[in-house]
Amino acid sequence: MSALPDDTLRKILVQIQQTAVQSQRALNISRQQSASKDRERRILQLTIDEIQGIEGDVNLYKGVGKMFMMVPRKTMEQELKTQEKELTDDINSLNKKAKYLEKQFNDAQSQLRDIFHHSPKQ
Repeated sequence: MSALPDDTLRKILVQIQQTAVQSQRALNISRQQSASKDRERRILQLTIDEIQGIEGDVNLYKGVGKMFMMVPRKTMEQELKTQEKELTDDINSLNKKAKYLEKQFNDAQSQLRDIFHHSPKQ
């Protein structure tokens, strides 16, 4: 490391620090999105459980804008299960992204530690 000029070393440090900060921000956003989608999925699961718990042929209504439309039970259950599957897929992809970002952040931190650990003492 001492063979590099101070200006080049400074540029490398700034670049590594920027990578670490960007990774940390993206990781926090990814975790927030995952938590939000998980809440939505749990609400859908509760709704599906409630609908399945209802006996007989009951009118179900779906909110459309400012009004409600009557929807057959099978259609409503199918739509809710499709939404739940989409949310589960989104959560899985966000978790994969979070793992990648966490690895990137940890790599940047370890690079910084290595640079400062091996830097000459003044």
